[in-house]
Amino acid sequence: MFSRYLSFLFPLLLSVSFTFAQNVVRYDLYVTDTLVNYSGKERHAIAVNGQIPMPTLIFTEGDTAEIVVHNQLKESTSLHWHGVQLPNREDGVPFLTQMPIPAGATYTYRFPVKQNGTYWYHSHSGFQEQIGMYGAIIFQKRKDDRSFRKGIDDIPTIPVVLSEWTDLHPHHVQRMLGTGNDWFGIKKNTVQSYAEAIKAGHFKTKVVNEWKRMEAMDVSDVYYEKFLINGTSEQQLSQFKAGDRVRLRVINGGASSYFWMTYAGGKITVVANDGNDVVPVEVDRLIIGVSETYDIIVDIPAEHTAYELMATAEDRSGSASVYIGEGIRQLVSPLPRLRYFEGMKMMNDMMKMNGDMDDMGMDMGLQKMDMNAVMYPEIPAEEGHHEHGATSSDGNTHQTEHDHHHDDNAAHQQEQKNAHHYAQEHTSDHNHVNHKQHNGRELSSQKMVTLNYAMLKSPHKTTLPSDAPVKELRFELTGNMNRYVWSMDNKVLSETDKIPVDKGEVLRIILFNNSMMRHPMHLHGFDFRVLNGQGEYAPLKNVLDIMPMETDTIEFMANTEGDWFFHCHILYHMMAGMNRVFAVGDYQNDLLPDKEKAYKVLQRESNMLHFMAENDFATNGNDGQAMLQNTRWSLGTEWRLGYHDMHGYEVETHFGRYIGKMQWLMPFVGFDWRYRKMGHNEQEKNMFGQVNKKDSRSAFSVGVMYTLPMLINFQAEMYHDGIVRLALMREDIPVSRRLRAGFMVNTDKEYMLDLRYILTRNFGIRTHYDSDMGFGVGLAVNY
Repeated sequence: MFSRYLSFLFPLLLSVSFTFAQNVVRYDLYVTDTLVNYSGKERHAIAVNGQIPMPTLIFTEGDTAEIVVHNQLKESTSLHWHGVQLPNREDGVPFLTQMPIPAGATYTYRFPVKQNGTYWYHSHSGFQEQIGMYGAIIFQKRKDDRSFRKGIDDIPTIPVVLSEWTDLHPHHVQRMLGTGNDWFGIKKNTVQSYAEAIKAGHFKTKVVNEWKRMEAMDVSDVYYEKFLINGTSEQQLSQFKAGDRVRLRVINGGASSYFWMTYAGGKITVVANDGNDVVPVEVDRLIIGVSETYDIIVDIPAEHTAYELMATAEDRSGSASVYIGEGIRQLVSPLPRLRYFEGMKMMNDMMKMNGDMDDMGMDMGLQKMDMNAVMYPEIPAEEGHHEHGATSSDGNTHQTEHDHHHDDNAAHQQEQKNAHHYAQEHTSDHNHVNHKQHNGRELSSQKMVTLNYAMLKSPHKTTLPSDAPVKELRFELTGNMNRYVWSMDNKVLSETDKIPVDKGEVLRIILFNNSMMRHPMHLHGFDFRVLNGQGEYAPLKNVLDIMPMETDTIEFMANTEGDWFFHCHILYHMMAGMNRVFAVGDYQNDLLPDKEKAYKVLQRESNMLHFMAENDFATNGNDGQAMLQNTRWSLGTEWRLGYHDMHGYEVETHFGRYIGKMQWLMPFVGFDWRYRKMGHNEQEKNMFGQVNKKDSRSAFSVGVMYTLPMLINFQAEMYHDGIVRLALMREDIPVSRRLRAGFMVNTDKEYMLDLRYILTRNFGIRTHYDSDMGFGVGLAVNY
């Protein structure tokens, strides 16, 4: 009898095994250079199989994915499978999980598909993601899957890939951000100059902002010429009719842009996030962070109408739309310009003089309290303190059926009352009366529900084993906007080792955002639980969008060995250093012959050198500067050549290291070389009575530069011959949108005043008066 069962089972098992072995889904991807024209200018980009975005890859859970990359570029490349749980060697991070794919080479990624949901893939090499290397990857559910949901998983599905385009090469973008160039602010009209502050009645706000040594408010870093949906600024889905329900797999494949999603046809039903199912929740709008994915369902209410789904960049600098249905277009009202000075005022109150954020004793987690909320004029004042919160126009908090437990927490209620009171105090009067239209209704009379993380609930339990050891880590997200350094615990990747984690440990991570910008923190290789008050049904994600002042907690079981990247997914923040590596177990990777050497290469990538130079060709002389710097170090040279009054030249060189979290202090060593034709018996005498009688002077120095309130730099320098010089200086005082002022005064009785009008990214007109060179007007050129 037993032998008969064996004889029956063996062929069956062999057949099943053979069937699954054959279930390999293969894609060939040809990576090539290409030219695109999104803004009227032809620019270089990277296409895969001749298209941007890259092809949508579709698999079914249980398949084996086999993706063959044919690198036809003149540089190396890679592909990372964002949110996908796979063997570490297939994760696609150069110098961490594999070596880069060389130019002209072919490389195969192969991994089992163990998930279902909406994911995406992109290059993890340099800035290639920004110029075309991003695309959707869909893992379909098996129809016999217990989690298969009728009316959700069996309706028409369309991938919607959001992205952006800049005509500048991303290397130049990073360099401009690193050197404090404010051209992007000019292009977006977000400079927040003194003239604009006075016009808006916020002169005091601007002064306090700079007194606390803060830069102008912004919600994004880069100016983009175009925002795209599936590679175009506008798409039509005319195959859908009235009564249809459509599931949109929305992927934010942008390098640094957040998008508000609004729909002209009514409510948006959120059914999944980062590839994981959630209990369906209806909202009026949601914001999708960089690299997040949301599965949403929309209905088509009427015949002969195409309803707009609009993705608006958070900074309101542009949008892209997809029209669902056919016929007359029903449009979404454009979102109005942000109120930057209101946001600046609130940030002033949040920021301490030492650069740290003050949480004011409020509950700042899970996106429920966004301190930038007063910047959003389309939200009535009663709602303004909950940019992400689900609030109604009558000031009552909208409760979902799975959120009632918050009402039972008296402490939480008191925090919410404090937050409400604080936000109302800091909301301008004209924000109390708002009649902006949205879908033909007055916002002041409708209940607008905006998604936040506290509203996400998993349809199944996500608890981790209670007997597993727990390792708790805390990270403070830190940054310096002026020098564009982004870090964790004030350290960039090049300053840290890998973080060892035992396989089987539960890693609990507490994140506090002590910077003025939001950060979408992405974990490779794992889904983590977001501890959002849903208890055993905490949602699973792989990206956590954490806003200024927020503290959030995530946890996951480290059950797959390997070196796993954890980083901010704003590309320019990641490349500036905001990343870490978790080393789970003692993983040996044969793709990396020398792991330590490879890791050092990865570390150097997040601490790149940036070069800047500028020169003023003026009627009275020639002066300029050049600087080479990275996260901590700076090498700078200034020069002045006089034609008339000065009759000489001067070159000063300083090499220093920035110290402290805010990098306001820089000790340095220097060298000063000057020549002046002073004449017989003439001499230079400074305010300390120290005298220089030489026409030519070469001197070594040591000194320190410190950033004072009002962003004024104080410099103290002592030369080897005993001469001491103290100086105060500031460049780029924003007088108006394009007009900048500057000054310098020192104890050598030298002084300078200047005005510069910015014409383009690289050119301006400058006039100045210099105590040595006299008055001059000229052309200012910068790089």
